[in-house]
Amino acid sequence: MKICYKPIGTIHSGFKGKVNVPIQPRFSDAKGHIKLKEEYKDGLKDLDGFSYIILLYHFHESMGFDLTVRPFLDNEPRGLFATRAPKRPNNIGLSIVRLDSIKGNILYVGNLDILDGTPLLDIKPYVPEFEDKEKIKIGWLKGKIKKKHKSDERFS
Repeated sequence: MKICYKPIGTIHSGFKGKVNVPIQPRFSDAKGHIKLKEEYKDGLKDLDGFSYIILLYHFHESMGFDLTVRPFLDNEPRGLFATRAPKRPNNIGLSIVRLDSIKGNILYVGNLDILDGTPLLDIKPYVPEFEDKEKIKIGWLKGKIKKKHKSDERFS
């Protein structure tokens, strides 16, 4: 079985390299924009009524992967699938970002944690009532999440 994805646009941010990028949107106050390909513009209808959107994208600068990694918030080796490390078997990223405005085929967003030039695969509205879970466990991350976290060279 072959699976192929075609980018629907490009994410633009001030992050030109992999170091010092916020490791999750929650830790970012960076703004940027998404240039959606013109052929997908009509799909933006009604999206401006949402505060946040989910972006699915391709980690275009991540090559290869290891099944055990030293994640940004820890120095102990962890299983890849218990982390959000960018080097993955399918290099798919997910971020929930603030939607500031839409002008034509350009989306202006905040809380960016994505490299400039990243290919966008899909956009979905963020709906807290769909995502909300009770009795959440966060595994090895318990007690490690502080204020603002940025990437370092470990996945460069």
